[in-house]
Amino acid sequence: MMQVLKAAHVFDGTRMHANAAVSLSAQGRILGLHAEGDVLPAPARDLGMGILAPGLVDLQVNGGGGVMVGAGTDCAQLARICAAHARLGACAILPTLITDTPDVTRQVIAAGMDAARDSVAGFAGLHLEGPHLDPARKGAHDAGLIRPMDEADLALLCDAAQALPALMVTLAPEGATLHQIAALAEAGAIISLGHSGCDSAAALAAHRAGARSVTHLYNAMGALQNRAPGLVGAALTSPLVAGIIADGVHVAPECMAVALQMKAPDGLYLVSDSMGFAGTDLREITLGGRRILRAGGRLTLADGTLAGADISLPQSLACLAGLGVGAERALAMASRIPADLIGATDRGRIAPGARGDLVFLSPDWTLRAIWQAGRNVPFAEDVVTPRAGARG
Repeated sequence: MMQVLKAAHVFDGTRMHANAAVSLSAQGRILGLHAEGDVLPAPARDLGMGILAPGLVDLQVNGGGGVMVGAGTDCAQLARICAAHARLGACAILPTLITDTPDVTRQVIAAGMDAARDSVAGFAGLHLEGPHLDPARKGAHDAGLIRPMDEADLALLCDAAQALPALMVTLAPEGATLHQIAALAEAGAIISLGHSGCDSAAALAAHRAGARSVTHLYNAMGALQNRAPGLVGAALTSPLVAGIIADGVHVAPECMAVALQMKAPDGLYLVSDSMGFAGTDLREITLGGRRILRAGGRLTLADGTLAGADISLPQSLACLAGLGVGAERALAMASRIPADLIGATDRGRIAPGARGDLVFLSPDWTLRAIWQAGRNVPFAEDVVTPRAGARG
């Protein structure tokens, strides 16, 4: 049955519309965006004050619902992770495998192919973060599993890029050749530079070879210095699009402000970098035999190393609002921009033919309702309060 949803504000992926409505087909697709005063095709459900926006899109999701992407991951686990994040407002995600063995990588790719075949709700592809990184910038990754890309890796990734809805690969210029980067890009992979101590020249060379993104800007990369801009400097001054974690822990407010001012309006996108804690009240999980602890809005290894983030995308939006970022830009960073990066042009926007994935947010950015393919999804209560001024 057709649905019509009306709200005080509707964000279409680019612009905000006052007192507008969205119509949805019985098949879960958007029929139209209706301005104030238009004759509506059916009686509308008035959501009231707040913002009706496209379903959020998260390109870096290490786990959720109590499980991590890794050894043992199958289609059912990917569906569980997708469902956990849908209840947090992320209607489309890239489940993310961090550095692991070749066997586990193959297993997760096979699970992703199964998820795509079964049309798992919210599954938009995979993100492989490693293992082709700089061991000196490993972060929470297992240094013993980091290694340069070889020809077997390249063949596996090229095949996966052609078989999956989307494949994002985070690598360091130190871990792959320009030829390999170009081959992956030609196969359709979205190459993101990260976990690297490379200089700006190497980053820009990788960009010319086909890299399009930077993974969690500022984190696990060399600092911007006066004569050594590094990957941060390259990201801030080139067309590379950058993911960023807005939890008040991973990036200081001043650094967030620099990135927002330096990058074009479409040059940054939000990621949660969430772990298996997402959507649960768990205080501890295990990753590759190592404990990850949850306390005070932070996730850390036992030695204090940050290990992902403990925040949802709606909470990230609230964090940006606390820094003075306008609603249109913040929402685009969590919807249209990441969707466009992975080529998912029917996600992250409200337009005829797009998927009927929507979220309704109260004026204080609290998640109030979710629709996935036009169907209402029960939402999870937020478990972390974002702290815009916090420092890690």
